[in-house]
Amino acid sequence: MKAVIFRRHGGPEVLEYADVPDPTIGPAEILVRVKACSVNHLDIWIRQGIPAYRIVLPHISGCDVAGVVERIGADVTRLRPGDRVVLAPGLSCGQCAWCRRGDDNLCATYGIRGAATDGGYAQLAKADARDALLLPPALSFEAAAACPLVFLTAWHMLVTRAQLRAGETVLVHAAGSGIGHAAVQIAKYLKATVYTTVGSEAKAAKAKTLGADEVINYQQEDFEARTKTLTQQRGVDVVFEHIGPQTWERSVRVLAKGGRLVTCGATTGPSVPLDLRYVFSRQLSLLGSIMGTRAELDQVVALIGQGTLKPVVDAVLPLAQARAAQERLLNRKVFGKLVLCPA
Repeated sequence: MKAVIFRRHGGPEVLEYADVPDPTIGPAEILVRVKACSVNHLDIWIRQGIPAYRIVLPHISGCDVAGVVERIGADVTRLRPGDRVVLAPGLSCGQCAWCRRGDDNLCATYGIRGAATDGGYAQLAKADARDALLLPPALSFEAAAACPLVFLTAWHMLVTRAQLRAGETVLVHAAGSGIGHAAVQIAKYLKATVYTTVGSEAKAAKAKTLGADEVINYQQEDFEARTKTLTQQRGVDVVFEHIGPQTWERSVRVLAKGGRLVTCGATTGPSVPLDLRYVFSRQLSLLGSIMGTRAELDQVVALIGQGTLKPVVDAVLPLAQARAAQERLLNRKVFGKLVLCPA
């Protein structure tokens, strides 16, 4: 089969469009003919090399995979060849105490498809049958591939961790990003007032179409000052943070008393300053979040299938152009998601 691989860590130039052996499946696994796979910042970090992910090289990235079941293992009864599926991006054991209580994203062996395993930058991908969700009939492969990682993560952050409620205010960073565009929609679904940031006027107009109540162009004005003005100096109840040191201090300061900051990422770096006196005196909550549970993914896919939540696909590119797609993501020339489609 054809796949995009890298044999060593480095820049986008290490990506190769190459022939590799077809995956072989076990009794409880399925082989999926990949129709679409979206591009995430995780793919870039894995390609660059980070200590948290020790992978076997050569490696195939891609955690968001949609396609058609090509073959099933001997023990698989729930699925049939020809079924349209999307694969859960999170990988868990299904048996530990965390998994048994439904918190599978806390599993001791938790990993992410395309990081802990080979992923979907390929014509074929294998998966445990239990990780495959049947696609709603109206959902295209491209839209399906655009939703798992970002909508699941945003849902877990806002619904489960921050417990955002109707009538509250939330600041979502980077509405044009994959996770940001998901968060704006989820926050509006929860009936919150949504403020969001973008880096251009073109993205501001698109953010409005997602339902954002106010859009702040951070290239033209300070988001902290603008948010304070919008809230009559009170601050927001929740900050949806995934940027890191570039926005962290102002994100903390823009919280109202009793506010919650929920974070899932560190795009601009891993270390941030923190004045503990400010945290305890204002009774702030700082919440970490990673991915989400399988039950939450079922909810998200159902809402997307109904059209309540809508993945935005910025562009669809051939798999062979994975390098260009990653470069485009790095240059922030994307609103929503980039999707790769194998030939």
